[in-house]
Amino acid sequence: MSYARLVRPAIDRVYVGARWAARPRMEAFYAERGCELGAENSFFSGVLARPMPAEALADGLVYGDGDMSRELEQGIFVRDDEGAWHLTDLGRELVLFAQRATGEAAEELWGALLPGVLPGLSIVPRLAELVGRVLAHAQATGGPAFRAMSPPYEPADASPALLLVTRLGSLRHHRADAHRAAWRAAGLTADGIRALPDGPERAAVEADTDRRDEPAYAVLTEAERWELLAGLAALPN
Repeated sequence: MSYARLVRPAIDRVYVGARWAARPRMEAFYAERGCELGAENSFFSGVLARPMPAEALADGLVYGDGDMSRELEQGIFVRDDEGAWHLTDLGRELVLFAQRATGEAAEELWGALLPGVLPGLSIVPRLAELVGRVLAHAQATGGPAFRAMSPPYEPADASPALLLVTRLGSLRHHRADAHRAAWRAAGLTADGIRALPDGPERAAVEADTDRRDEPAYAVLTEAERWELLAGLAALPN
């Protein structure tokens, strides 16, 4: 099994766990401003740094209906003449809060450990550093969504926990781009890949996804790869 496939569940578990832990406080903040969570919330690590090109957003939403009317109506995004999506002042306020809330929730989760049982917060700075190196190296191989999401926005006062979840949020798009490229190369659509059963065709798409995603991790030594995987696995969610 490729390292890219092996590490992905650990990345997803840590990132999604932090996001779900932050969701109640994000929903409350949004509700105070008459808004609901939307695409801007999912893509926070990128949209805070730069406008999101139309192609990148379309890829990021390819498994859904791609409808952005709610975000436009709520005044979270505006589109420019080239179709790129820009945060409004309100949108930026919401997304900055979402990023901060996710970092805070992650720190609470990872800090709630009995001393000597699991490393918890003590390993987070190192994990953030390793993921940061992977992100930088992956610039050469990422697709449209990854390029829109990386380098991520990182505030000057960011905690190690905020840095790690933000970087993981961007890194997930490297494999997402790889997967879309793989099923498109196989002549499939988004509906087609979702309906594709286990079997040789599915296995071929997943193997091609691994091949396209693997170069991101080439910057790490073998020891660092296992350090990253073990460290992510040790963080609770």
